[in-house]
Amino acid sequence: MKKYSIIILLVFGITFAMFSQESREERKARPHFTFGALPAVSFDSDLGFQYGAIINLFHYGEGRFPHYDHSLFFDISRFTKGSGIFRMMYDSEKLIRNIRTTVDIAYLPDRAMDFFGFNGYQSVLHSEKFQSDATRFFYNINRDKFRARADFQGWFGESYFGWLGGFSFYHFSIDSINYRHLGVEFQERTLFQKYQDWGLIRADQAHGGSVSYLRAGLTYDSRDHLAFPTRGIWTEALIQTAPGFINRFPHTKFALIHRQYFTIIPNNMVFAYRVQYQTTIGNSRNVPYYVQPLVMTSFLTAAQMQGLGGQTTLRGVLRNRVVGDAFAFGNFEWRWNFVHFEALNQEFYIGTNVFFDTGTILRPIHMDLSAVPDADREKYFRDFEMGRFHSTIGAGLKIGWNENFILSVDFGRALNRQDGDTGLYVGLNYLF
Repeated sequence: MKKYSIIILLVFGITFAMFSQESREERKARPHFTFGALPAVSFDSDLGFQYGAIINLFHYGEGRFPHYDHSLFFDISRFTKGSGIFRMMYDSEKLIRNIRTTVDIAYLPDRAMDFFGFNGYQSVLHSEKFQSDATRFFYNINRDKFRARADFQGWFGESYFGWLGGFSFYHFSIDSINYRHLGVEFQERTLFQKYQDWGLIRADQAHGGSVSYLRAGLTYDSRDHLAFPTRGIWTEALIQTAPGFINRFPHTKFALIHRQYFTIIPNNMVFAYRVQYQTTIGNSRNVPYYVQPLVMTSFLTAAQMQGLGGQTTLRGVLRNRVVGDAFAFGNFEWRWNFVHFEALNQEFYIGTNVFFDTGTILRPIHMDLSAVPDADREKYFRDFEMGRFHSTIGAGLKIGWNENFILSVDFGRALNRQDGDTGLYVGLNYLF
């Protein structure tokens, strides 16, 4: 599949804490401030040289450590050919009394965003396209995405049951690959352009647009810790609607997300799993194609939550390989923190995770193939088959500082060549 000609990863962490000479017990008792920083450098032959940094600042209240009062997160990264991540997230249980407040603002330009068509295996993947300079952008589009979202969570009394509410605004600007910007010669028409030729992407949606969502839901959350839970349940039922009075293409989505954590060895080994079901309520033909990859969640642990495929859903499957109108997926992980140590009165651990990810399309996006020439229909499409799964296996490395700043490296392998080959992902936090 798509290969990097050169990869350089410069990964190290820097942590700083006021009262850094205090013991863990003293830090628990007194308010203090910490931050973690993670620079990363890489090179991609298609996107160029990447440079940037991730910074997370935490403020702990009196007697609260390791549970923070305020978290401020910045992810600023750019490729020299134009792609990048520019994200700020604020999370606090203290800004509004008894309500968890999360604000996330991001601008995500991507000069080689993956586009593999719709409905997973119904859209045939031709891996040889990745091997030739003349066709290596066949499965790419140029997409800029702006996202602003605010989420609020409260509780019913002293119970584990709570409510969720929020608002999201997205703007997508989509076009064919800009070969001049990427510094390569013009190639053949891409799959995205062919989908427009065949009428599989509506002309009034082809270049993107804006969508505003109102979100509400119920939650049950008995986790013992947010960053590395060792026991408990975290379940959410979410409904997200794009109402007609503020949207050109009104539609409604529903998601049920269940996560559970089992202690195998106290503070060291955990089995965790997440299963999610997501669907459109009502007429699905009004849902713009560019929002179908969005995966609903009340809290983003990465810059993007989309797929299925890629870092946040099916690790090892190509990004956006599995896009349908209704889908289900699951992640199953064994997590083991095998080394704990202190340095400069800061707490660290090193851990690993072994995982199995799998997902399937439950209801396909409608595709009228009548305008597709017979030769192209035979080459690019198969009959949709319910119950076919896209699965991966893999393992990862985790390095934690003071329990809340976690460097994550995951490597996944797809079990079907139609889903890709392998994926390597460097970021922060556990997947869920």
